[in-house]
Amino acid sequence: MSTHTIDANMLRKMFLSGAKNLEIKKNWINELNVFPVPDGDTGTNMTLTIMSAATEVNKLSDASIDELAKAISAGSLRGARGNSGVILSQLLRGFTKVIRDHNEIDGETIALSFQKAVETAYKAVMKPKEGTILTVARAMADKAVQIEDKENLETFFESVIKEGDETLARTPEMLPVLKEAGVVDSGGQGLMTVLHGAIDAFNGLEIELEFEAPEVHIKSTSEPISTDEIKFGYCTEFIVKLDKEFTEEDEDNMKSYLASLGDSLVFVAGDDIVKVHVHTNHPGKAFEKGLEYGQLTRMKVDNMREEHQERLFRSDEVQAARDKERRTEEELQAAKKEEPRKQTAFISVTIGDGLSELFKQLGVDVLIQGGQTMNPSTDDMLNAIAEAHAENVFILPNNKNVILAANQAQELTTDCNVFVIPTKTIPQGITAVVSYVPDKSPEENAADMTEEIESVKTGEVTYAVRDTKIDGVEIKSGDIMGIGDNGILAVGSDVSDVVMKMLEKITDDDSELISIYNGSDYSDEDAEALCERIQEAYPDVDVEVNDGGQPIYYIILSVE
Repeated sequence: MSTHTIDANMLRKMFLSGAKNLEIKKNWINELNVFPVPDGDTGTNMTLTIMSAATEVNKLSDASIDELAKAISAGSLRGARGNSGVILSQLLRGFTKVIRDHNEIDGETIALSFQKAVETAYKAVMKPKEGTILTVARAMADKAVQIEDKENLETFFESVIKEGDETLARTPEMLPVLKEAGVVDSGGQGLMTVLHGAIDAFNGLEIELEFEAPEVHIKSTSEPISTDEIKFGYCTEFIVKLDKEFTEEDEDNMKSYLASLGDSLVFVAGDDIVKVHVHTNHPGKAFEKGLEYGQLTRMKVDNMREEHQERLFRSDEVQAARDKERRTEEELQAAKKEEPRKQTAFISVTIGDGLSELFKQLGVDVLIQGGQTMNPSTDDMLNAIAEAHAENVFILPNNKNVILAANQAQELTTDCNVFVIPTKTIPQGITAVVSYVPDKSPEENAADMTEEIESVKTGEVTYAVRDTKIDGVEIKSGDIMGIGDNGILAVGSDVSDVVMKMLEKITDDDSELISIYNGSDYSDEDAEALCERIQEAYPDVDVEVNDGGQPIYYIILSVE
């Protein structure tokens, strides 16, 4: 390899080294969170996002740049978690769009790739904010284009990285909240951590490249319903790793052909992959169609007639109940796919047994366990959409750091209507579900639900993990903090006192209902005592308490 270019082998080393450097330093990046809460997750989200891509890259040996580009793009896209993770995945997606057409990459190509990366990432964010990871990325892209001598990659990278580091150091001057908290932007720091690791590999530094990433598990609340007649006997699933351009004409052709083979078609097309689920009597023909466009992976065929026949022998109710308990989650999902699609389904991100049970009671079909301590990925959302098995699917992210991943899943879904209601808190999610009116159209409901959540004022009570200053408020490690929709509302040493201070700021003469959800570290007895205290202070307002069971946050509350 010339010193002026990067080949596929070096690209692989650089990417994996960047991913490993981020994994090593993720906890440090988490600590840069503006709010000193114990669930700072920027480093974790970015790490899990890039680890998803690293897993795909690790599967390849002697791969071309094109193959590596597709693995990086598809892996990061599916694994994207949190706002920072989604933005990182879009940066990687844009970068790989340019490099995939080259056998070796020179400075000019890298500059163009940086530009495309920034362009792609900015498009993914509805209201880009300066002083963030986007600003750092754009500064490096601009610098890469301006450098006249792009042949010497060592000096080229040195200049680009220096520009990124200096821009990152200036982020507190661009965002006052960063300056007040005494930190740089955590997303920007994560990006620079990846790039520093990549440049280390380029310069010959060898590091141990072993990765292990945890997963978020999706749980369904719905029960399988058996049918008496199965027209198409094989539940067939697979992913196509595209090896050529997949045009709209190709997509229409493939979907039309698969639809002719059977029913219950779920077809999700991304830039580099196509995910297929179909009920058919000819799984081989479905696989052969997929092979026209690329390599197949994650192939799975279930004989539904056999499974259904087995169930017919279990007519005794007691025996059926025992069998149901023995069934694995995978078997339950396979049985569910025999059902015709529902008209409408709800997906909610939640955490804690109490809150999960509450969403079930409200009619939510699929629960994604995550949110505050572990943001679900785009792939988790796509799997939940398939699990919902409905014509119209409403997603409730219930966390501002989950909305982008939900939006990304919405864009990747083509076989049903997906509506992302931008709920930023659990109480907003509850209000959204309650606001749904079956007689209205999905579009009307989406608009109404989005409008209704604006009327909900929320608060969360947790503890500080470090000293800082936010919104003019001095916070010490161990303090109890009350965080509202737009910042810190109260700080103190007692949960109950902090809640009362918060309520003074978010209640008014029009307030009718105060709802309390106590966490796993706040006892039912303390929650009942808090409820009585609130009722005494606000005699004209209804007060209710629920066992939320959420970790980290002693209390989640809402005022309506």
